[in-house]
Amino acid sequence: MPDSRILLGVIGRPHGVRGLVRVASYTADPADLAAYGPLSDAKGRCFVLAWRGEGIAEVSEIVDGKPVKLADRTAAEKLTNTRLSIERDRLPPPEDNEFYLADLIGLAAVDASGAALGDVVAVHDYGAGTSLEIVGAAGTSLIVPFTRASVPVVDIAAGRLTVNPPDELLVPPQIVRPQSEAAA
Repeated sequence: MPDSRILLGVIGRPHGVRGLVRVASYTADPADLAAYGPLSDAKGRCFVLAWRGEGIAEVSEIVDGKPVKLADRTAAEKLTNTRLSIERDRLPPPEDNEFYLADLIGLAAVDASGAALGDVVAVHDYGAGTSLEIVGAAGTSLIVPFTRASVPVVDIAAGRLTVNPPDELLVPPQIVRPQSEAAA
């Protein structure tokens, strides 16, 4: 595990004039974000959330052990893009064949024969499914869908995963020249 802090949500833009904010939750059930208790940011500040609508929360910062609510829109604006995390040990252990995506970063990637492909440097999810970014020794990057077909074995304890990249990913890129240059 590369970091003991796990990102659970991000404070977005203000909602209204009374200090409410939009919050993007990365928990399985978005409403569970508030149930984790105090969440911290990169500066070490602690916050608690109280949901006031779908994706809308009242945020309080813990100051001297006491919650202090955001009073107005100006205070809410200052927290835009604040990343909310907890310590990894506060999360429940994953079930069999389940993984926290953060635990995949840093794993060695090998092919079916055991040959090294590189290391997982990032996990991406842009809405169409999760993918792993693997960087090899030569600095080349390979993006692989995180599916059972492409990643049949994940062994967190051994620090590696097996990758079967789709054939389309293994074809060398073609150099294509614009039509006017090709004719010359």
